[in-house]
Amino acid sequence: MSERWPILQPGAGAIRAAEYLPADPELVLWGESPSAADAWVLSVASGTEVTIDTISHEGILEDQGRDPAGFFAGHGVAREAVLDDAIALAASAREHDPTRVGPHVITGPIRVEGARPGDLLKMTLIEALPRVPYGVISNRHGKGALSGEFPQGDGNVSVFAGVDDEGRGVIDYGDGSGRAVRFPLNPFLGTMGVAVGGDARAHSVPPGLHGGNIDIALLTEGASLYLPVQVAGALAYIGDPHFAQGDGEVALTAMEASLRATVRFEVVDAAEAELAFGRIIGPMAETSEFLIPTGLDDDLDLAVRKAVQASIALIVARYGMTPANAYAYLSAATDFRISQVVDVVKGVHATIRVADFL
Repeated sequence: MSERWPILQPGAGAIRAAEYLPADPELVLWGESPSAADAWVLSVASGTEVTIDTISHEGILEDQGRDPAGFFAGHGVAREAVLDDAIALAASAREHDPTRVGPHVITGPIRVEGARPGDLLKMTLIEALPRVPYGVISNRHGKGALSGEFPQGDGNVSVFAGVDDEGRGVIDYGDGSGRAVRFPLNPFLGTMGVAVGGDARAHSVPPGLHGGNIDIALLTEGASLYLPVQVAGALAYIGDPHFAQGDGEVALTAMEASLRATVRFEVVDAAEAELAFGRIIGPMAETSEFLIPTGLDDDLDLAVRKAVQASIALIVARYGMTPANAYAYLSAATDFRISQVVDVVKGVHATIRVADFL
């Protein structure tokens, strides 16, 4: 491969942080996110940055042959450009029943010292490096915004997407003409979360109070996600790496592709969190430009309602505005965007401009 797009095999290439967590088969979960009963695989102090390898589920799933080398060879990818950890996981004896669990590979959990229920865990994406210069967008199992219409014909559809020398995603028109559409890449983690309480792991697809598969495309390098800690140590994790995603993620998946992510983990104690955000009842994010409250529900209308309620509560707590005037401001100046409509629990997020309050 070119120097611009080196293959980041486990332990090789750029590793930014002193703490490094590979995606070895014994260090990942497949299709589930952790519970309080899971043992942590790494323990760090609050404020620590960790470089973490993630594995995309595309190419390792049963309906793709559970053979990433073979699957990607069909798209012209040489064996040395296929990740060794993806091959090892697919070839392992690890049970993965797609009728019972989700597709996502989860790296972790990571214990963050001092995190207690009532606190928030702040997870900041410091760096997101592509591990390979290609990805896949899939429409499968009759799912997606147009379920019943797509996939057309029998079987599932997995569309291969390359990366050109300018760093753009490339998808063939599919009509035999050789033409291709090109689009910008904005790598981010579809899944960032903390463990749920109790002994039962959470299914990896629906997001919730614990975060998980929230699929907010704004959470690129520099963005932070705040999650209510539910178990001692938080037991944080990441996964579902994306190179690019449109709001809605309508076909079912984004451009799924493995990343090497560096994440900073910080504990925000309960008192400080209350002053900064009010009472957070779901995932909340921020970038240099926006505060990003969220709403999650099976019903998209209710997800919008929850996002508006969370936005009002945030503005009231953070800036002291009255609820009525905060509601008016949101109507005049804030976009409410669909995060995704394909993860059973649908997501909506607000984009509240920080500069408006300076």
